[in-house]
Amino acid sequence: MKQKETLLNTTGMDLDREMDEMGDDHAGSSQKTPLREDAFEMDDELKIELIEKHFKEIMHIMGLDLSDDSLKGTPHRVAKMYIKEVFSGLDPKNMPKAKLFENKFKYNQMLVEKDITFYSHCEHHFVPIFGKAHVAYISSGHVIGLSKINRIVQYFAKRPQVQERLNMQIGKAFQEILGTEDVAVILDAHHMCVSSRGIQDVNSNTVTSFYGGKFEKDEQTRNEFYKYLSLDK
Repeated sequence: MKQKETLLNTTGMDLDREMDEMGDDHAGSSQKTPLREDAFEMDDELKIELIEKHFKEIMHIMGLDLSDDSLKGTPHRVAKMYIKEVFSGLDPKNMPKAKLFENKFKYNQMLVEKDITFYSHCEHHFVPIFGKAHVAYISSGHVIGLSKINRIVQYFAKRPQVQERLNMQIGKAFQEILGTEDVAVILDAHHMCVSSRGIQDVNSNTVTSFYGGKFEKDEQTRNEFYKYLSLDK
């Protein structure tokens, strides 16, 4: 509340500058996605209706002709895309149901699922983040279907994000689901808020990591993971 009051008391120019700097400095709030307590009291259809209405107003303010055949359906398409697709990971009901299987093979080495494609959106500018996720775990007695690894990554990606939070959410989720601390997740991503605006650097990528259990404590285990990813040091 104090931060909000401070922002409201600044001049328009100062506010604009401060908000730009907050975004460019990649500020993050917490490990959990910032959601209001009443975030899911409104059903999806009403959310789509309201977003459509407000996005139509945004387009109107920008001077676009909404009677044009190419544009008149855009507000509804954007609203539906936000709720049903690119931000569907905000709603807990969309969390993939991850069925575990007994590790009957007694496989006690790491399992690595690499090069998982994910698409997300920067919460500071609502432009895409996209890249590859690499997930590894060592079974504590159960294994998970390979496709569920991809789906869980994509679930957490489909919300406004900062990459550090996304990395932590994926890692913690796999620890909880698999019942083991021995989980590692590396994200290698391209941020459109860096390449399409601001500094406009089209060549840089951002790499973040999460290590738990043996991956955190044992250098040899981490190096084995790097080897699988061809990231040898």
